[in-house]
Amino acid sequence: VQLQASGGGLAQPGGSLRLSCAASGVTFSSYTVAWFRQAPGKEREFVAAIKRNGGATYYGDSVRGRFTISRDNAKSTLYLQMNSLRPEDTAVYYCAADRNLITSSIGIHGQYDYWGQETQVTVSS
Repeated sequence: VQLQASGGGLAQPGGSLRLSCAASGVTFSSYTVAWFRQAPGKEREFVAAIKRNGGATYYGDSVRGRFTISRDNAKSTLYLQMNSLRPEDTAVYYCAADRNLITSSIGIHGQYDYWGQETQVTVSS
């Protein structure tokens, strides 16, 4: 399983960015996929997840209402649309995938078997 994240960069406060995560080597639609982030000196934080086959979505409290997770199973790609960005959104972002998660484990990074490389998001004026 390979996950390739992209789309990070520099944005101004209030701006937007869209992250993508392309998967290969898997039947993408069979996997729950998620975004996590980690700021310097902080623990890895759950951002958002979407269940396999385009099912239910879940968000961390700090991003709910500003970020939108989506997936295109035909393209084996996960997206994270980030709007109304804040300086505290600055972090490295990771995509993750797992086939056998239960709902109560979706926000726990240790429960995911597969991880992509990081993409840096910096929000600054």
